[in-house]
Amino acid sequence: MSAPTASAPAASARDARHGEGRVRRPVLYLVASLGVLVMAAPFLWMALSAFKTRQDLTASPPVWLPTQWTLGNFRALLDQLDMPRYFLNSLIVAVLVTVCNLLFCSMLGYALAKLDFAGRSKVFGTVLAALMVPGNLLILPLYVLMSGLNLIDSYAGLVLPFAASAFGVFLMRQFMQSVPDELLEAARIDGAGEWFIFWRIVLPLVRPALATLTIFTFLGSWNNFVWPLVATNDPGKYTLPVALATFANDPNRTVAGGNGMLMAGSLLVVLPVLAVFAVLQRHFTQGIATAGLK
Repeated sequence: MSAPTASAPAASARDARHGEGRVRRPVLYLVASLGVLVMAAPFLWMALSAFKTRQDLTASPPVWLPTQWTLGNFRALLDQLDMPRYFLNSLIVAVLVTVCNLLFCSMLGYALAKLDFAGRSKVFGTVLAALMVPGNLLILPLYVLMSGLNLIDSYAGLVLPFAASAFGVFLMRQFMQSVPDELLEAARIDGAGEWFIFWRIVLPLVRPALATLTIFTFLGSWNNFVWPLVATNDPGKYTLPVALATFANDPNRTVAGGNGMLMAGSLLVVLPVLAVFAVLQRHFTQGIATAGLK
């Protein structure tokens, strides 16, 4: 007779928890939605301003939606700047840096994770130490090095300093440690060499890590401003961020376009990054989730 009496408080507790969950969940959704709006507001303002007329851009109070949608800002930007050239420069640099990082970081990550060689712990310690060095401290030494190699105002001078990153090596090493050693030993017993194991077995198993590294590297290289500004004196080698910043500070630029042209240029800078993320989103999410379990 005591069982129903004992189960009554438990049922009441369950009902209380369910009721609390029904109240808490909408509150969490509301807070999350507000957070998303706050973070997305600058991007939305930029995207909408790219299609506004000069009257809408200078309106007081500001207007969010254009009263008259126009592509004049994009046409004026193309007339004022050699956007195809700058876009191509950014694309070449970002793609080369990304490919180099995928190759070199995965190779070193595999060596640190699965190969036993003298000084492996010291090499890994050097990688960890490099993670602690602020990137801005390396600008002057890199400039002196690239200048000594006569690589200023060249694609090589823009790519080589970032061909491999300590973060990429660390990321690939952590993921490759999850590859079972028994699988690699079985491949070696069957006569497979290290290159075959690396290309045909290990890399397919760490696709989420490769996608994560691709997004981070492409995003960082595409948005890189300081190094291309320092390493390029020839306007023909400007990347998009440098070209837009130079254009924004040019006192002779056409006033008619105003900030709308800059908003249009900023939107053109963001679109390729969004496209890369949209293509690799599934692998990126899986990679981040797996990294959280390590």
